[in-house]
Formats: sequence, structure tokens, C-alpha cells
Amino acid sequence: MAGIRVNGVSLHYEARGSGPGVVLVHGSWSDADSWARVLPGLVGRTSVVTYDRRGHSRSEDLLTQGSVHEDAADLAGLVQGLGLAPAFVYGDSYGALVTLRLAAARPDLLRGLAVHEPPGSGILLADADLRPIGTAFADRIAAVRELLEQAESAAAAELYVDSLAFGPGAWEQLPAPIRHTYVRNAATYLDELRDPDALDLDLADLGRFGEPALLTQSDDSAPMFGEVLDLVDLTLPKAERHLYRGAGHAPHLSQPEEWLRVVLPRVLA
Repeated sequence: MAGIRVNGVSLHYEARGSGPGVVLVHGSWSDADSWARVLPGLVGRTSVVTYDRRGHSRSEDLLTQGSVHEDAADLAGLVQGLGLAPAFVYGDSYGALVTLRLAAARPDLLRGLAVHEPPGSGILLADADLRPIGTAFADRIAAVRELLEQAESAAAAELYVDSLAFGPGAWEQLPAPIRHTYVRNAATYLDELRDPDALDLDLADLGRFGEPALLTQSDDSAPMFGEVLDLVDLTLPKAERHLYRGAGHAPHLSQPEEWLRVVLPRVLA
């Protein structure tokens, strides 16, 4: 285990392997351990860094209202502090939003990126035609938030997994350590929901990112993710798409072999 202090916060991270630098950015509720199934395929050919985002598991929780801007600044500090720039960064879910914000703010730190299903409902709400899709997603999040506001962390985590992330019954199928991690990090998800910028993106700034970008989604995930990726695709000059079949919101967990076949060539390019 290792730690690094960046942007006023101490982050837990682990670095493995040698080769081109790649940083994996986890989504809400989870932590660096969520990458365990794909790490063996990366370590032999890359220098891969995983970390717990602020407020998650082994990283510091400052107990103040956080923001997605801080998460992006933390990621920038990590890339710079570990001497990885320019790095390839992969972000899943909320980690995808963090990754895209870094690309918009500090494109010099990245040589490429990949993101899976960023929950950027804010950019849908800004479009009259797409607003109903963004509103429907926000309504589903509201039910999870209500449970979190009542300190019902376990119930909120189960509702999130079953109604937003993976589908009905998925919570019971998750290994106990993963369920424990979700419950432990529930308060940080509430913190993210209280951030007015959390689920938004500045597409104008993002459009200045000129490096390769892989945008992925699963055919059994909420349609909202595809709509968000369509807008991001139109924004990025070097974007390409990949559709997973039946992989859900976390293909690195559900289909690690395909994840490696899709992502690794981009990391090594």
C-alpha cells in the first residue's frame, strides 16, 4: 500500500508493472479493488496505477462538501506526482466524468483516454429534446438519495445496484466484500449528489482534447448512457465507440477478458 498527498488530500494508490503509464479511475461507491479482474492482463505490459478517490475507502475524507472539480484536480495531481504524464486514463461511470473533466482542463497530461458510461445527465437536461431522458434518470437517483439522506446506506446501495447500475437482483449476486465497500462509501455518493456540477460537463472545453478517446457502453444498460456518449462523441475529434453485449455498467467486472481485448490495444498505441 502507498499514499500520495495531492491537491490537499491524501490518496491511497497502488502502482504495478512497467511500460506505458495507465491510470484507472473507479466510479461511485467502489474503490481501487474493483479493478482486480483486469489488473493481471495489464501488469505485464503497462505501468498501471489504481487509486481510491477522495472520500473512498483508504483515501482521506476531508468531511467537507466535495466537488467533481476536486476529483479532476486530484487525478491531475496523481498523474503529475507519480511522473506518469502523459498517461492513458480509463474512467468508469462517475470516474468517466472525472476523466473527461481532466481531459477538458489539462489535456497536456493525457495521451489518450477511455470512458465507460459517464452518468452525465446534466448535459441531457440542457437539451430540450433529451431533457425527458435526463429527468427520468434524475428521478431514479432521487430515490437513492432519499435513502442516503435517511442514513439508510445498505438499502440505498442495494437500490442503486438493482435499479441504476446492474439490474434487478444484482445486489444479492455481488460478493460480500464488494457489498461492504458500497455501503462503506455510501456517504461519499451522497456528497457527489449534493454537488451541483457533479453530473455535468463543459462540452466546449472538452472539444479541445485532440488525443484518441474510446467511448464504450453496454447494450443492456440504461439508454441515458448512450445519449450522453453521443454528445461526447460529437465533441471529441478523435473518438471511437465500442458496444459490449450484456456487460452492464461495469464490464471490467462482468467481462474482464473482453475489456482487456478492447482497452489494452488503445493503452499500448
